[in-house]
Amino acid sequence: MVSVLVVSILLINCTSAKKEKEESQVKEITMKTLSKESIKVQDYIQKDIVIAHRGTTYWAPEETEAAFLWARNIGADYLELDIQMTKDNILVALHDDTLERTTNVSDIFPTIKNPTTNDFTLKELRSLDAGSWFNKANPERARSSFVNLKVLTLQDVIMFAEGYRIKKEYGAPVKEIVNGIWIGKYEYEIDPNDNGNRPGIYVETKHPKLNIEKRLSEQLTTLGWNINTSPKEIETIENKVEIANSNARVILQSFSPESIVNLEKYLPNIPKCFLLWKPDMMGDLKGTYQKEIDFGLKYNVQIIGPSISGEPNNYGELTDPWMAALVHKSGLIIHPYTFDTLEQLTNYKDIVEGVFTNRADLALEFYNRKPEKSPKKILTQLGY
Repeated sequence: MVSVLVVSILLINCTSAKKEKEESQVKEITMKTLSKESIKVQDYIQKDIVIAHRGTTYWAPEETEAAFLWARNIGADYLELDIQMTKDNILVALHDDTLERTTNVSDIFPTIKNPTTNDFTLKELRSLDAGSWFNKANPERARSSFVNLKVLTLQDVIMFAEGYRIKKEYGAPVKEIVNGIWIGKYEYEIDPNDNGNRPGIYVETKHPKLNIEKRLSEQLTTLGWNINTSPKEIETIENKVEIANSNARVILQSFSPESIVNLEKYLPNIPKCFLLWKPDMMGDLKGTYQKEIDFGLKYNVQIIGPSISGEPNNYGELTDPWMAALVHKSGLIIHPYTFDTLEQLTNYKDIVEGVFTNRADLALEFYNRKPEKSPKKILTQLGY
């Protein structure tokens, strides 16, 4: 027992000494820093923000109405979503390029092999069930109301952030008919269960295709969420989340350097996050990390989004103290992914400015913003 304790102490001391040495080496590195223009954009962003990853992947089917309304009402600062493009050029909220993991596409369209979002019109995508898979995967958190939840559009998510919900009659979404035609859009109504929070949206683009960044710019402008083009005034309530009415109402993010370049081209002066993934960090990690930061600075990124270690995701560690010191030395801030436990929140609390989380309820409590109602009660109150 004594020998085990001695070994443990030695390991802790060695690890601590290694980290101190690495942080000392970072101090010797000369880094480029944010431009004055980029600092101004960075100043739009609040500190210690809670970013609801896909709404939630824990309490409800990811990137569905249940997930995003829950995240809004629980008090998350941002609704995080991934965007894909439909065959008829409408942006939808889906993480995967393919549809099999989170929908019943193989049952509805059995003849289409390896179906992707771009193979379908919005109207066709709305025929899919985007909720039942969650009940099968998580029987302990299953709800009958998750069955037949719909694939969402970017517009849907923005409307949720503004306090609306999809209008329903007899449990089914009400179709928006224009000139006698339905193209897949639904009508909205003020959500009677809305509690006044007005979160921003944190939008991830994938590898550039179909000029999706340009389309994103156009749709944000149309919806009044592009701060460069006369953004709409959104009514907020004191002591509630108010980010939707700020210059940081939209934050953009991508793992793809090409997409970051395009985002800066079509959506300048909007906060951007360059996401890092350890399998892509080839060669000397310290040198590669510095190159990634330099790239971000060149294209007016204000945030680095590295992965954290630990269960349940067990990602490669890209938020060690020396890594954080390198990022901060450049003037950038850090929004790592993905926090799912109080242990993770505690371990990184002194070196991050915001967190991507599937458990916004835990993160809010950690930041002394404990929600008034439990996660389950909020879902029930919302009609789920």
